[in-house]
Amino acid sequence: MKKRVLLGMSGGVDSSVSAILLKQQGYEVIGITMKLWDENNDNEKSCCTYSAAYDAKRVCDKLKMPHYTINFMDEFKKYVVNDFINCYKCAKTPNPCVECNKYLKFGMLYRKAIELECDYIATGHYAKIEYSEEYNQYVLKKADNILKDQSYFLYNINKDVLSKIIFPLEKYTNKEEIRNIAKENNLQVATKKESQEICFVTDNNYKDFLENYGNIKPKSGNIVDKNGNILRKT
Repeated sequence: MKKRVLLGMSGGVDSSVSAILLKQQGYEVIGITMKLWDENNDNEKSCCTYSAAYDAKRVCDKLKMPHYTINFMDEFKKYVVNDFINCYKCAKTPNPCVECNKYLKFGMLYRKAIELECDYIATGHYAKIEYSEEYNQYVLKKADNILKDQSYFLYNINKDVLSKIIFPLEKYTNKEEIRNIAKENNLQVATKKESQEICFVTDNNYKDFLENYGNIKPKSGNIVDKNGNILRKT
C-alpha cells in the first residue's frame, strides 16, 4: 500500500517539483494550498494570491493529483500577523516565516494531514530531516544547497513532527536543476519568479502596514543603545 503524503503547495516551482519527486518515489500525493491573507493584490511574487492557488491546482491537475485550498486566514492573523505587529510595538524584529512554519505549515497543516489519513507532510523547503544516533531522535539539518538553505526558518517547529516531514529538495544543490525538472514535465511554473517578500506586506512597505494594521505611528527621537548611549541624533 502506498504511503500518503500531504504536500503544501504555494504555486511555485519548488513545491511543484516536490510533487513530481514524491510521485516518482511512489507516494500517493495530495496537494494543499493555504489561504492565509486577503489576496487583493497582484504581486506575482506573493504566495497568497488567487493566481498562486490556481497555479498549484493546475500542477496537480497535470500530475493527476487531488488539490485542496484551505482557509487559515484567522489563524494566520492570530499567530503570525499579530505577532509581527506586537514585536514592532516592543521594539523587536519579528520573523513571520518562523511563526508561520511553527503554527501553520507544520502545526495546523500537519493536523489536517492526520485528518486526511496521510503518513507524512511535505513542503518545497530546502532543509533536511535525518535520524541522529547521538540524540536518539530525528533532527533538522541544513540542506545541501547552502545558498538556498531554509533550516533557520524551521528551527522552531514541533520536534515531535520531524519524523513525519519529507523535504524532497534536500539534496538538490542547484536551483536550475529544479527548473529543468519542471520544464521536462511541461509545468508552466518552471520559470516563475520566487516568492521572497513577506506575503502580507504586499508592497514591501512595513511602515504603512504597521500604521494601517497596528496603529503604530512613527516617533521622533535619538537612536540609543541598551546602555543609553546616543548612537545617532535625530
